[in-house]
Parts: sequence; structure tokens; C-alpha cells
Amino acid sequence: MAQVPVSKIELYAAIRRDAKVEGLSSRALSAKYGVGRRTVATALESVFPATRKELPARASRLDPFKVIIDQILREDLDAPRKQRHTVKRVFDRLIDEHQALGVSYAMVRAYIAVRGPEIRVEEGRGPPQAFIPQTHRPGDEAEVDFGDVWIQLNGVSTKVFLFSLRLSFSGKAAHKIFASCGQEAFLEGHVHALQVLGGVPRSKIRYDNLRAAVSQVLGRTRGRVESERWTAFRSHFSIESFYCNPGIEGAHEKGGVEGQIGWFRRNHLVPVPKVESLAELNVMVEQWDRDDDARRILQRAMTVGEMFAIERPLLIPLPEEDFETGLVSSLRVNRYGQVSVRTNHYSVPVRLIGRMVRVVLHASELVVYENHKEVARHERLIAKGGSRLELDHYLEALLRKPGALPGATALDQARSAGKFTPVHDAWWQAACKAHGDAAGTRALIAVLLLHRHMPHEHVVAGIATALRAGAMTADAVALEARKWGESDQGAEPLSDQDARRLRMDAGATVTSLTERRLAALPPDPRPVPSVAAYDQLLRLRRRPADGPA
Repeated sequence: MAQVPVSKIELYAAIRRDAKVEGLSSRALSAKYGVGRRTVATALESVFPATRKELPARASRLDPFKVIIDQILREDLDAPRKQRHTVKRVFDRLIDEHQALGVSYAMVRAYIAVRGPEIRVEEGRGPPQAFIPQTHRPGDEAEVDFGDVWIQLNGVSTKVFLFSLRLSFSGKAAHKIFASCGQEAFLEGHVHALQVLGGVPRSKIRYDNLRAAVSQVLGRTRGRVESERWTAFRSHFSIESFYCNPGIEGAHEKGGVEGQIGWFRRNHLVPVPKVESLAELNVMVEQWDRDDDARRILQRAMTVGEMFAIERPLLIPLPEEDFETGLVSSLRVNRYGQVSVRTNHYSVPVRLIGRMVRVVLHASELVVYENHKEVARHERLIAKGGSRLELDHYLEALLRKPGALPGATALDQARSAGKFTPVHDAWWQAACKAHGDAAGTRALIAVLLLHRHMPHEHVVAGIATALRAGAMTADAVALEARKWGESDQGAEPLSDQDARRLRMDAGATVTSLTERRLAALPPDPRPVPSVAAYDQLLRLRRRPADGPA
């Protein structure tokens, strides 16, 4: 007996070939391939095997109750959205009201999953959800959205937000990561993206109903009440906004950027990045955006970069004037030398206590101005209820209250940031031992004031040199810091290891400040003063002891 072909179509082809070429009879073909004569006859009649007949559906214990379920689903079409039947409620009603004891929850759930959409169509409530392919003209449209991502920031797992603006034609996207998704980040993200793209889409940009842009959604229409700052920003950059329907129903209206954020997160943020700051991470993000120009989206013939080269000349040019994206507010400095912004506290110089200052809150930093002069700049806090204090802002007050320095929060933060080094601590202890706690602390504060005019590494080197020589005065530290500045031009910043080496080196000396000043003076040609005249007076003063004058 010949080997039976693997598939039924191959079997039919072999039977038809042997019948036509070899002239075999039905009996011979049946014997050769081990099949019945009915199969041979069917193969000779048709190239394709007949489809198998579907068996009639088996009876189910749910059949008597399907009419009841259909009626419930039809009534739900007109019921309030939050008061419609769940599968659990339908099942409970069948048990309680209709004694459907043989029916299981799984039966009811499977039936409603299939029958529910069918009833909506039968009642004229709309066809099944369908998606219509779209064609975008170059330079016309873009989409914007935020996506949350997790990073390791200074060793702490932190939730941050990825801003994305994506051109619909080319798929070119610009990204930036912020600590929040507030209005400041929303506007700064636009400025960064539009500068990267080199222009603004001519037709519209699609948005969710973000609170940074939309103050109120007007019913089920496309009408929106926009925030004033967003309206001014749109006007400045000539942006035409288009707002999607609220909720999941409108997500597909900007599906390009939704998918782009997911793709970017999976391809560039896995594994979780470990960085020291958001600025470091955003440098990496900008490089990833440049690298993505070489990729192809789905089956497109050209890369993202090649399509963007076609689109870029068609964008609206950017305005020449800048737009202030930060939130500007006037605040009063409290008695702790701080301003309160969004539940967080930031320090300013203590001389401003009780006065009004202008605060500009950006997405990543906060800047404080007195009139038009910048007096403080802080990295913005991510968590709520925190404080960011600069030790330098409190030095004038600490001169009057030196006992407050050891427990000062600003000192603790300066230690954590590496600005107050172990070299500072060692010199402080030595100064307190030499002059007493109050005088030694005041000497340390005078040394800290040097940081306002000298590089940090030079002051630390000066402290280490003075410590080796046992010079516990601010003048000695200032002199040695200047010497380091003069002899170390263009050198690398002093590391902690170098600072420790300087402390342990016993061969250093400290030059007297008076000697240094005298050495810089021109030579004095005048004769050395004589005291001979005073000696004469002393002799005259002693003469009355020998007799009358």
C-alpha cells in the first residue's frame, strides 16, 4: 500500500493524478491509499475537501433563562450608567427570582459577553467599535501627552513624568522628563519640543483634557474653558488646540503619541535608569531622540528622520521672543528666612526677612528675585512638605547666634550635599579648641563667607593647609586659598581624597598676612629712625638725684 499523503488536499491531488495519468480504477485507488470508495469519488469530483458540517449546539441549562437575560440587557440601555446590571447582579436575580439553581456564574458571564454587544446593535444603539485609518499631511498635526515612568534618583525609586510631542506625519517625537506634570512642566515641555522640531504644526495639536490646559469641560461637546496662561502660550506660538473626548473613549483620537510613550518607555527606560539628577537623565533622553531618527515605523519605506526632513520646512517658524513658562508670584519671607511654595519651603538671605520677593517657579527649579536681582536659586523639591535650605543664606544671622550652627537644618543639608566637607568639620573642632566654642564658630563662619568670592575647592585646600600648620584664623585660610588659586590655575577641582591628603601632609607652612603685605610694598629709601634725642632727655631727667638743678 502506498504511503498516504500528510494532508487531505495532498491525498486528493494524488488520487486525481493516479486516476488521470495511471488510469487506475476506484477499487485500485482505494486499495493503494487505504481509503474508502466514497473518499475516492469525492476526490475525483472536487479539488478541495468538503468542509465539515458543524454539529448543532448542545442544549444548555441556561437556555430557559436567555430570554430573561436579554430583557435585562435591553432595559439597561435606558438605565442610568452607574445603575446598570453587572454580571453578578444578573446571576443573583436568576437565582433569587427565577430559581435557576443549575446555572453557574461562568455561564451567565460568557453569554452576556457575546449577547450584550449584539443587543446594542439590534436596538439601534450603534455598530461595534471600529477604527478608521487616517492619512496625515506633512507639517499639519501633532499630538501631546504625559506618561509616568519610574527611575532610581540618587538611589531612591522615584516616579517622574515623561512629556512627549509627536508629529503625526513623520512620527518624529521630542521627549523630556520632569518631576511633575503641572502647568510649568507642560509649558516647558512644549518649548523644548518646538525648539527641537524647529517649528509649530500648521493645523492643530491634539490634547487630553489636562488640568494644565483645560479648566472646564463643557458637557459632551468639544467646547473647553482654557486656563489663561495656556491661552497666552498658544497665542504666542500660534498653536491650534484640539481636545479629545474625555476618558478611554477619546484615547484613540491621539493613539500615535499613546503608542509612542509606551514604545519609548519599553526601549529606553528598561532597565530602570539610575541617575544622580533629572538633568543627567534628560541629556540621555535627547541622545535617544536623535538615535530614533534611524528607525522605521511599521512598514514605512522611509525612516523617521527621512520623513521629518520632508516635514520640517512646512512647519510654522518659531517666534523670536521668549515666553516665561515659570509661575510668577510675590511672597513674603517668613522669620525663618524662607518662602513657602506649593507646600515646600526654600531659603533666601536672612536680610530679606519680612520683605516681599518675586518667586518664579519652573518645572525643575525655583528662582527668587529681589527687585530685578536674583538672590536665590534652588532645585525644585519633588515630595511635599519638604525644605531646601542653603547654609550661605544664614551666615549673617549665625554670626550673632553662633550656638545655633551645630543643630541647624541648613548645616545638615550642606553636609548631605557635600558642600560642608570633613575638612570644614576638622578645622571647626580645632578652632573651637583653640578659641572657645563661640569664637571658634565665628571663625568658621568667616571662613564659610569666603565661598562667596572663591572657588569651593580653593577654600577647602586653604582650610586643609591652615589646619596642618595649626593656624586657626580666617585670615590664614583666606591667604592660603588665594595662594592655591594663584598656583592652581586651570587645575581640576579638589577631590575628597586630595583634601584628606592635604590634611595629613605635615610639611606645609602658613605665611603671615602682614609679611605678605610688606613684601609687596616698594623699598623705603628713608633712613632708619633714631632715638638719640630721647636718650638725652632721659639723662636730664636723672640729674636732680646728684644735686639741685
